Amino acid sequence: MKAIRAAQAGQGGAVSVACINKATVDLGVPFDKLTATLQKCYDQFFLPVWGYPLKLYNTNTPKPSDWQFVYFDDADTAGALGYHDLTKDGQPVSKVFVKTTLADKQLVSVTACHELFEMAIDPIANLWAEAADGTEYAYEMCDAVEEDTFPVDGIAMSNFLHPSWFEPFKHPPGTRFDHLGLLKKPFSMTKGGYVIVKKNGKVTENFATRAKEKRFAKEHRLGHRSEYRKPVGQGLRIEQAKRRAVR
Repeated sequence: MKAIRAAQAGQGGAVSVACINKATVDLGVPFDKLTATLQKCYDQFFLPVWGYPLKLYNTNTPKPSDWQFVYFDDADTAGALGYHDLTKDGQPVSKVFVKTTLADKQLVSVTACHELFEMAIDPIANLWAEAADGTEYAYEMCDAVEEDTFPVDGIAMSNFLHPSWFEPFKHPPGTRFDHLGLLKKPFSMTKGGYVIVKKNGKVTENFATRAKEKRFAKEHRLGHRSEYRKPVGQGLRIEQAKRRAVR
């Protein structure tokens, strides 16, 4: 008998994700190849760890029941087209801003992989893990290791965290806290990483290095999913999202 994973059972099976390219600039990888590589990366590396199946497909007309993964030029374009937090049918939307990514000297494939992994586990950006000192860490799969990558069929993909990273207790020797095995304990970061934390109701970012903080400050963050966690009480929530749904 085939085992049913907890997340899979909760969702009634694999979630279909409609990939839509509304960007006017080159993604750096052909759209069909990028989607295929994201699926391969997800299935081979992310799914065995997190157990949450997704099926990506390219389309111009997504099904009402499907989540959406959309490439735009920038956040202004997304806003002009009416894309916000949820679709008009109440499903999550994840957005990749291509011009913004390129302006920040980042690869679209890495940004897309980052967003896909984070959408899969925390689709409406409202989950937190509490450390022993009471600090809460956002369930963002890639932020703490976001400048570390690995290739899949020659295309750069994003490193990602393992569930153990979010567990505030002692782990046995050899425990992996991220895919590439760079981290040694929960809530830690690589040099190119940062974390979103909440303490005493205040949401802030902590950076692994001063250099990372400076790079982060230069990034265009408008429309980024993690920004919905701030300010407290006004993040991405179901009722707010419905009021701002896709037209």
